[in-house]
Amino acid sequence: MDAHKRKMVPQNIILVTIFMIFINRCSSTFFDASGVEQMETVAEEAEDHLAHPSPNDWVEEVNGGMEDDEWHLVQKKGNQFVVNDQPFYVNGFNTYWLMVFAADQSTRGKVTDVFKQASSVGLTVCRTWAFNDGQWQALQKSPSVYDEEALDFVISEARKYKIRLILSLTNNWDAYGGKAQYVKWGKAAGVNLTSDDDFFSNPTLKSYYKAHTVLNRVNTLTNITYKDDPTIFSWELMNEPRCTSDPSGDKLQDWIQEMAVYVKSVDPKHLVEIGLEGFYGPSAPDRVQFNPNPYAQEVGTDFIRNHQVFGVDFASVHIYADSWISSSISDVHLQFTKSWMEAHIEDAEKYLGMPVLFSEFGVSSKDPSYNSSFRDTLLSTVYKTILNSSKKGGSGGGSLLWQLFPEGTDYMDDGYAVVLSKSPSTSSIIALHSTRLALFNSQCSWKCRWGCKKKNPLDAFLLHHDDL
Repeated sequence: MDAHKRKMVPQNIILVTIFMIFINRCSSTFFDASGVEQMETVAEEAEDHLAHPSPNDWVEEVNGGMEDDEWHLVQKKGNQFVVNDQPFYVNGFNTYWLMVFAADQSTRGKVTDVFKQASSVGLTVCRTWAFNDGQWQALQKSPSVYDEEALDFVISEARKYKIRLILSLTNNWDAYGGKAQYVKWGKAAGVNLTSDDDFFSNPTLKSYYKAHTVLNRVNTLTNITYKDDPTIFSWELMNEPRCTSDPSGDKLQDWIQEMAVYVKSVDPKHLVEIGLEGFYGPSAPDRVQFNPNPYAQEVGTDFIRNHQVFGVDFASVHIYADSWISSSISDVHLQFTKSWMEAHIEDAEKYLGMPVLFSEFGVSSKDPSYNSSFRDTLLSTVYKTILNSSKKGGSGGGSLLWQLFPEGTDYMDDGYAVVLSKSPSTSSIIALHSTRLALFNSQCSWKCRWGCKKKNPLDAFLLHHDDL
């Protein structure tokens, strides 16, 4: 705490210095050479002061220090996310179990800890489950029977720390129920079902999915209806949907089309995304070369085709070279990560006209040859690729680390957990990327005469350092 307070004054001085440079130069369209040099000097000082990850107060001020009544919904404008018509590039994280921990008073404090620690390194978006179907501490106890109080708490705590939530509505996998639980419920009701993939086509199971009540839920802690709450970044139709029984992709495509329109009909204000891993399918034979393995094009998903559906606002991609290519980590994983990201950013620009969010990425400490240095290099690779897109106003909308854990939750670690207090080098990389994106997002909020895509002194801070 004392160290945090000591950092507060230098960070505020840096903010004011940067702000004054911008204001002093806003009367002209371009900066002269001395202005660029000044910005580079200030940027370097900013990085020195951010060597320890405590940029939250500074990032919040750069982002405008919004009060609750200024907390705007995230929207899409062309291929960028925007908030109040200003760019919003994302540095975020996943913590999937928040709602289950919130349901128990003995673990509820860990939810607050996650948001507090994420905020301390400038993270602005969290992706988490808004499903728990028929399991312990269930959100959906049985079809159409819900208990949302724990989710109310998650959303209210996220709002306190100015962190927005991507809420996933069900799971492709068995964990926390998912489509397998829907099939069990259907069979118990006498419906003739032969496969978990019937989830995507059976009318009864689709009616169960559409009965998800959180869209119209009024939060008991904030008195804000979910569909009006700017704390919610977007709805995700499903975590990692696959339909292996139909490699053509038609069955999943029909389900996406139906459910995207349905969610939008209930909540037209919030963004909607699918939750895909990003595999290329039959509609893009020239792109399957970017898939991590031949099996990826046989799982019933089709990145470009799926995201051309009416009602889908942005694309999602996951990155797991260590499970898709080989668990023995190597530079090949870094090369794949870069080409995988660049291919999807290009497709989002060329074919989709929307942002793409790399909504899961990480490397497991259980992998052979793992070390924290490689994890830092992977983070840096992802962050540099995002910055290379954002500096051009591209479709690379941001990334979400899998996954952030607070202290005392090690027993939940799947190998990918990042505990900031135990990972100082990783924390510094995350904090620096947050600061860079916050500066970039703030460019257009200062009333200068250049457009976001024009070259300006922030480029020096955003991209000229090789040690990210």
